[in-house]
Amino acid sequence: MLKYELLPKQLLHEGTCTAENFFEPEIPNDKYIVAVHEPEYFYDLLNLKISSRDARKIGFPLTEDLIERERIIADGTIQACRFAIENGIAMNIAGGTHHAYTDHGEAFCMLNDQAIGARYLQAHQLAKKILIVDLDVHQGNGTAEIFGNDASVFTFSMHGSGNYPFKKERSDLDIPLAKNTDDTTYLSLLKQTLPRLISEEKPDFIFYLAGVDIIGSDKLGTLALSIEGCKERDAFVLETCHRSQIPVQCSMGGGYSPAIKTIVEAHANTYRLAQQIYF
Repeated sequence: MLKYELLPKQLLHEGTCTAENFFEPEIPNDKYIVAVHEPEYFYDLLNLKISSRDARKIGFPLTEDLIERERIIADGTIQACRFAIENGIAMNIAGGTHHAYTDHGEAFCMLNDQAIGARYLQAHQLAKKILIVDLDVHQGNGTAEIFGNDASVFTFSMHGSGNYPFKKERSDLDIPLAKNTDDTTYLSLLKQTLPRLISEEKPDFIFYLAGVDIIGSDKLGTLALSIEGCKERDAFVLETCHRSQIPVQCSMGGGYSPAIKTIVEAHANTYRLAQQIYF
């Protein structure tokens, strides 16, 4: 949790960002959340009526403050969608809550921020065809379920085959990776895949889940990328979006290396690259 406080401080300290680059999300209108999540599930969350069994799947002791935080994270992605359309790119320092399903939460995820952002864009006719690029080490199972029968949102997940979730959902495209996959193999697969998807699907908006739990030191990952390999991944994704002139919203996703400085450095690289490529 400490990374969410340290990352903006680092970006300001080194001059990658200024205070004017940041925005503060609020509580969004409930209608944007229930466009994705079953109303009964959402209102049970609000009223702390989730069963103890379902709360254990989420992994947090449920409190009013926690639910408020999750709603604010969702608004961060909603607002970032609009900023991305204006500026080409926008970031959510939190988010990437891709294990949240239509009707339940899992693995520290209660509301699926990028799914909510996608429905917001479509409701406001700001995008028709959306591509979700999920490069967290864990499969985006909730996102896959939410858009399982929706051709207007293409879900692409590249993840560790032996990682949670152990029962995978079916994304539109899944690339499961063997244990200890290295920089070369990972980047080769990504570079073969992403341009082809953009060419075939022709999205007018891209969501990028930039989890840094692909790094070899990560406690909850099974891959073996270096920090430099993770940075090259981000550079390729952002350069591809920029070259294609497709707005991109980035959520940070996971990062669980033992040293907090490793996590902050890997996430900060995403922001440094965004500044270099777009501004």
